[in-house]
Amino acid sequence: MFYALICTDKPDSQQLRLDTRPTHREHLKALGDTLKLAGPFTNEDASEMNGSLLIVEAGTADEARAIAERDPYFKEGLFAEVQVRPWNWTIGNPNN
Repeated sequence: MFYALICTDKPDSQQLRLDTRPTHREHLKALGDTLKLAGPFTNEDASEMNGSLLIVEAGTADEARAIAERDPYFKEGLFAEVQVRPWNWTIGNPNN
């Protein structure tokens, strides 16, 4: 099953995000085929990132949450909130 990991940054945490980004990206690469897509949320003019959206494949919501909790952003305390929501990939799914 697919899960959306919707992560919201704490206020005024842009520098922490930038400092942690290299290890975060290595973490994402290490997920291999588990990670289906990922990218940051931004403000209106895209000058600052303020959250993350990841789509992962996992057996359960708990497994998906564990993926989020292994992320360096999570470990460094960047996120104010992490939502884990089941997601049905209907349009653009390369397996359909």
